Amino acid sequence: MRPVALARATVSILAIALVVGCAAGPSEEQLRAEAQAELAAIQARALAARPPISLNSNVIQEAAVYLAYTRDMATLRGGFESPAAIQEALRRGAAYDARQVSRGLIAYAAILAMQSPEFVTGVQTFARDRTTRNAMVDRIVANPASASTLPGADAAAGLIIATLEQDIRQLREAADSVENDAYAIQADGRTSWARVHVADRESRLASVRALSRPSFATAEDAARLSSAAQSGSGLGVMATDRRRSAPYPQSVENALALAALALLDGAGENARANTDALMFERQSLDCFESSKLNLFQCLAASRPHYEDMFCLGRHVVRDLAQCARGTALPAGQVTVGAPRQSRVDNAPTPPVEQPAPRSVPVTPATAAITASPEQTPSSAPSPSLSTTQRLNSGIAAPES
Repeated sequence: MRPVALARATVSILAIALVVGCAAGPSEEQLRAEAQAELAAIQARALAARPPISLNSNVIQEAAVYLAYTRDMATLRGGFESPAAIQEALRRGAAYDARQVSRGLIAYAAILAMQSPEFVTGVQTFARDRTTRNAMVDRIVANPASASTLPGADAAAGLIIATLEQDIRQLREAADSVENDAYAIQADGRTSWARVHVADRESRLASVRALSRPSFATAEDAARLSSAAQSGSGLGVMATDRRRSAPYPQSVENALALAALALLDGAGENARANTDALMFERQSLDCFESSKLNLFQCLAASRPHYEDMFCLGRHVVRDLAQCARGTALPAGQVTVGAPRQSRVDNAPTPPVEQPAPRSVPVTPATAAITASPEQTPSSAPSPSLSTTQRLNSGIAAPES
């Protein structure tokens, strides 16, 4: 073979060997695929070691009913065009059971806690083996407040409170709209029918009372909340950096305990006794029950249609916000400054600093229906005046 031909053959053989050698070793894509497969296997083993998330259908139902009802009430606005529109809104607002709404508030807050990745991860560190998991479940059942000390509890509490604050703000906006319309309706073009007295008031009151019964969530709403509890997503809530440290209001404390049990497979269908106990909170229940009684009292004293509208805004929508605010959100804190240094005798006395006004807890159920000056237009009489007088005196005003 000629030298040139030999050289060419050698280069060809070397090239072929190089290609064969490269083909024999793992390529970059193969290495990446193997790494992804290994990561998936690790995740699968972690999931297999993690207990299933269990939350019984009773909790899901109560949470779904609460969420659907509060979302509906937040959409109410003034601008009613007929007595029929007012009565339809009143029936929607009165169709709730106080005990179910109280329980649903805690159930919904528990599912909100399960949307916090930090809380989920923190709780499930106690689920690596059955012995540790069962011991933690027993500890929470015996002392629900212990869930507030779990890793990530401050993040979950912050998420609960931030979400409920947003819901309460929307409810207050709806209440302002309905109540303000009750004042405005006396001065605008709707006066002709707004001042007409409600026909057959006794039947109207009886029908509203009959609406006070538990309801059932739609299958779609229940499925959405169940999925959110399992996946930790789907409610449209955003993780927040607003951590909240213990102690928490009782409703939030119970919600954290309920969520922790669910994450430890301790809130399934066979644990209803424990979950039902955690959904009970006396302050919340008393608030919603008082609100319902005051709605009945308001309607019993109401005469014209615009007073029914005021009852709706005050003793349904606003009370719903107030009850959630008073039982699930932390109370305001008053800070006291450092003591002043002692003054030299006969020295001029410095001006006294007036403390900032504190918000006084408002009881949603008030016997008299009143309105703040900024809510009542100066040109229009308060729609609650005659109602207030009748409620305070206990004497029904004569029909005009």
